[in-house]
Amino acid sequence: MSTMSARELNRDVSAAKRAALHGPVVITDRGEEAFVLLSIEEYRRLRADSQDLVARLSMDDGDDFDFEPAPLDVALKVPEL
Repeated sequence: MSTMSARELNRDVSAAKRAALHGPVVITDRGEEAFVLLSIEEYRRLRADSQDLVARLSMDDGDDFDFEPAPLDVALKVPEL
């Protein structure tokens, strides 16, 4: 993963775009990571994965189930005064 400062990005956008073709480019602002530049292919791949994950975790199949959590037994200890 490449890293470049916001100042370097402003000076040479083409270099940042070339680097993003090989992997994510972290853009720093005042020494702190602030942004990530990705190729459109990488962005689409990541986005597709997240949509698939949401679809897999979705419970829209109409199956309902009962959930009854076990009771929690908590004893409070009052300090003596």
